[in-house]
Formats: sequence, structure tokens, C-alpha cells
Amino acid sequence: MNKISWLDPLEVDFPSIHEALDEPNGLIAAGGDLSPERLLLAYRRGIFPWYEQGQPILRWSPNPRAVLFPEALKISRSLRKTLNRRTFEVKLDTAFDEVLQRCSEPREYTAGTWITLEMKLAYERLHRLGFAHSIECFHDGELVGGLYGVGLGRMFFGESMFHRMTDASKVALAYLCRLMRQERGPLIDCQIPNDHLMSLGAAEMERAEFERYLSHYTATDEEAIDWTRLPSDLGPW
Repeated sequence: MNKISWLDPLEVDFPSIHEALDEPNGLIAAGGDLSPERLLLAYRRGIFPWYEQGQPILRWSPNPRAVLFPEALKISRSLRKTLNRRTFEVKLDTAFDEVLQRCSEPREYTAGTWITLEMKLAYERLHRLGFAHSIECFHDGELVGGLYGVGLGRMFFGESMFHRMTDASKVALAYLCRLMRQERGPLIDCQIPNDHLMSLGAAEMERAEFERYLSHYTATDEEAIDWTRLPSDLGPW
């Protein structure tokens, strides 16, 4: 019977992602903390935290992985109309904490949330350090959709999205893909495959190939996307 690793609270390290369990798919470790140092190392290794209140911090690296090549985003006719009509004002990193809060609120299909207070505080710290970012959609001055994730090197690791108006989260994703194309970002990590992601153009990638992307695009900061120089107002489509 395979076992997961329990992380040493005093040592910031992770096992190889090839030691992750097949069932449940990708579970690799538990414990530790959500310090910026540990979180950033985990993302560079292809590992992300995902757990519920009352559980230990669980770490995952599923195989296959859901990824989205920015140029592969599927824009339906209705979504393109929404983009062209400028239904939303789209911004970058102007309301990160609010996007995080909205993403943490219970959805119609579930009463729980995996974005615990501990997780929110951890990603707010990453945002202040310049690693976590949000794309936000406003309508008449009100935040009605968006997404957030972590930018490392030339990759973006998506965490969650929300919408309170039709297409708002899809518009945020479309703008993220446009930004990634402009900045020569090769890949958006979507973590776990599902039908919704696949309908938007995401694909499944084997763990070994995903690891090669990590090694090539997050190992050095020399050619990293400089998020600080990007405009906060992302303009019309």
C-alpha cells in the first residue's frame, strides 16, 4: 500500500512528484505550512495545496494534468460578442483580495469551500510579494467576475475563478490568455481536468511532460514575466 509523505515543519522540501498516488489521483504529501517559500517551491515542482477546513494541508500533483495553451482557448460566438461589446471593464491586480474572497464563497452546487482562511491569508501574502495575480471583470463599477493564480517564470498556475454575470469568468480567462500570448507565456496550469475546462480548450498533459515545462519555464527568473510593468487597465478586446 502506497503512503504519502508527511512534511517536516522545519524543512522546506517535497518528495518527487513521481511518488504521487494513483488513487486518489495525485495526492503526494500532507502537513507543513503555507509559507511563501514552501508554496513557491511547490509550484516549481508541480505541486499545489487543496484541502478542506478541518483537514491537514494536502498537496497534489495529478496525472494527467489539465493545461491550457493560451492560443488554444476556444472562444464561442456568444463569448466573442461579449468581448467585442465591451460588456466588462477588465483589470489586472486592482482587487485581488476581493476576487479571492468571492472565489472562496460557497457555490450553488456545494455548501463548502476549499479556500480556507489559512489559504486566503497565504495567497494574499503571495500577492503582496508579487507572485499571485488576479484578472478582474467590472460592470458599472461592480466586481462581477474574475480569476486568480500564481505567476512564476513564464507560466501561470490558475487557482480559481468566479462569476456573477454570464461570461464574466470566461472573459477574465480570455484576457489572461491574451496577456500570456503577449508575454510569451507558454502554458496556463489548470490543475485537474474537468468537462468545463476541456470545453474551453484545455488539454490533458502527462506528468513527465508537465515537469519538462516546469524545468524550462520556472527554473530561472531571468526571462520571467514582469507583472509589475503590465497595465492595470487591460483595455478593450
